[in-house]
Amino acid sequence: MKVFYHHIYEYNKGIRDLILHTLPKRYEKLVRLKLESQNIDYIIREISKDMINVFFGNKSCVELINTFGNKPLDEFSLEEDFILGVMLGYNRLQQVERFLNRKQSINEIA
Repeated sequence: MKVFYHHIYEYNKGIRDLILHTLPKRYEKLVRLKLESQNIDYIIREISKDMINVFFGNKSCVELINTFGNKPLDEFSLEEDFILGVMLGYNRLQQVERFLNRKQSINEIA
């Protein structure tokens, strides 16, 4: 939970606009209470019966993630994966290269 609290700190300081945090499902109630008490928008997605992904941060970013639907990260389209990476603050050039490499791999398979 220390990392979760640090992510909240980074969001509140404006370092990040969107955070993706993975944690055991047993912490879900605590996570909800903490984010709601700080008026931070969030979405919780179940990964397995024991684990969850929590997307939280800027309302527009969270709403955009919500438009991707309730599917596992590995089922995101190339475009959704690219958008998520950029919103999470990953290096944009690396995201472009990742996108192009994945696109090329898909084209080679087809």
